[in-house]
Amino acid sequence: MLFVDFSSAFNTVIPSKIITKLADLGISSLMCNWLLDFLTNRPQHVWLDNHCSSTITINTGVPQGCVMSPFLYSLFTHDCKPVDGSNTIIKFADDITVIGLIKNNDETAYREEVDRLAEWCDTNNLLLNAEKTKELIVDFGRNADPHPSIHIKGTAVERVNSFKFLGVHISEDLTWTTSCSKLVKKAHQRVFFLKRLRMNHLSSDILVNFYRCTIESILTNCITVWYGCCSASDRKPLQRVVKAAQRIIGAPLPAIKDIYRKRCLKRAGKIIKEPSHPAHRLFTLLPSGRCYRSLRTKTTRYWNSFFPTAVTLLNSAS
Repeated sequence: MLFVDFSSAFNTVIPSKIITKLADLGISSLMCNWLLDFLTNRPQHVWLDNHCSSTITINTGVPQGCVMSPFLYSLFTHDCKPVDGSNTIIKFADDITVIGLIKNNDETAYREEVDRLAEWCDTNNLLLNAEKTKELIVDFGRNADPHPSIHIKGTAVERVNSFKFLGVHISEDLTWTTSCSKLVKKAHQRVFFLKRLRMNHLSSDILVNFYRCTIESILTNCITVWYGCCSASDRKPLQRVVKAAQRIIGAPLPAIKDIYRKRCLKRAGKIIKEPSHPAHRLFTLLPSGRCYRSLRTKTTRYWNSFFPTAVTLLNSAS
């Protein structure tokens, strides 16, 4: 997995190229002209060294902080697609990840995909920062051969054991010890503020709301992805944070495991109701029409992941 980093991605985009790509997608000319007017000739005030302000006109990039900026950037990068079927490119705003499935130690397709991505960035005026780009290798082969370093424009990409991707720490052995320890540490920092609020005699309702917004939201971030594959030693510190908060508040709080099951069922329900979802086909009813067909798994890791767990929970709830 190659986690790509862009330097000032939103500032280097050329508006005219965005409009061209929007037109190729069938967006009306009226909308394209409106967006072009919105992105060009933007005044911006800057402070100089002599503490005086100056106004400059900007004709590149998209406004930072604007709700449309991630959407426009996603449209701008819609043509950034993998060529080989063994590769996958995951895009979320300005975060791009290249995933390559390597078989028989043949990395040709993966490396060519990285070179094409670098060329695409040059063509689209995006500055790819090779020094901040990281590579993570997941290899469970018993006699795994060492993988040579990958280079982007002559710069070697750093290989890491774990990487924080969209708030979740992914490790090379696909365990969640690092991610859980980071979550627990971050949550403990906010338990201190919960104690301070309790010392000021705030009501239990306010304390529960504070806990759910600032502590529970951290402990359960992307919980459907990682909790099922956590070990018992990883889950205990998470629940200890909940128990500590419960003692401070003096009111019962939902267990992490219960929240996980509830969110799995909620997520699975949304996928079942959306036929266009890529994972919709994984939820198929048996001829009886009451239960869903269990997924075939070969490893415990896959069995404990979201989709097999969701099918099991759906069948137990029916």
